[in-house]
Amino acid sequence: MSDKIRAIIADDEAAARETLRNYIARYCPDVDIVAEAKDVPDAVEKIKGFKPALLFLDVEMPFGNAFDVLDQTADLGYETIFVTAFSEYAIKALNFSAAYYILKPVAIEELIKAVEKARENMENSDGVNRSAVLAQNLKNPENKKLVLPTTTGFEVVQIKDIIRLTGSGNYTEIFLTDGKKKVVSKVLKHFQELLEDQGFIRVHKSHIVCMDQVQGYHRGRGGLLTMADGAEIEVSPTKKQDVIDYFN
Repeated sequence: MSDKIRAIIADDEAAARETLRNYIARYCPDVDIVAEAKDVPDAVEKIKGFKPALLFLDVEMPFGNAFDVLDQTADLGYETIFVTAFSEYAIKALNFSAAYYILKPVAIEELIKAVEKARENMENSDGVNRSAVLAQNLKNPENKKLVLPTTTGFEVVQIKDIIRLTGSGNYTEIFLTDGKKKVVSKVLKHFQELLEDQGFIRVHKSHIVCMDQVQGYHRGRGGLLTMADGAEIEVSPTKKQDVIDYFN
């Protein structure tokens, strides 16, 4: 097939590479594995040499990890499917950048879904290099970026530019310092888990706020926060103490 996706598998375990290679051959026939790598230097060399469209990348490998591979090669613009044993740190980093990952042991259904998503990203050509954003986030955590999936592709925003987030069913509205609003088809809880250690507090079932963007607090049963954009955000009585503790 002329439209086969050229791919590389990077994993330090030979058995894991073999299993993934066999699964791909059987269930993802539109993917052509052109090379395999066993550690970080090997992966970097193979990526630069073969220039794949898709990389299956184990998060933990000898002589570094997946993020070292990205740091040295992300400018080449390939799609990445991360393969990882559970790691809260790694998965949070991947979610920040809207990267697709599958957990070990690899489930066939998840593998098929990941490959379909990678192909969709290639065909949409949304212009967002998620691997580069991920590498940047891990190198510069104080200047972190968030990739937002939208109805037409992806957008990238700086965490420091977010004033507040409001949840409505399966959607979240994100209000930015430049006055713009982004609507994302993710529930508010998704962002709560990503932003909880970034200076954000969920002050109400429908609201997450950046505490650095709070300009005033008005007492009440729960109270009201006045935000930098002029919005007044209700504080749930159960969250009132969290807000007071933050300012104390």
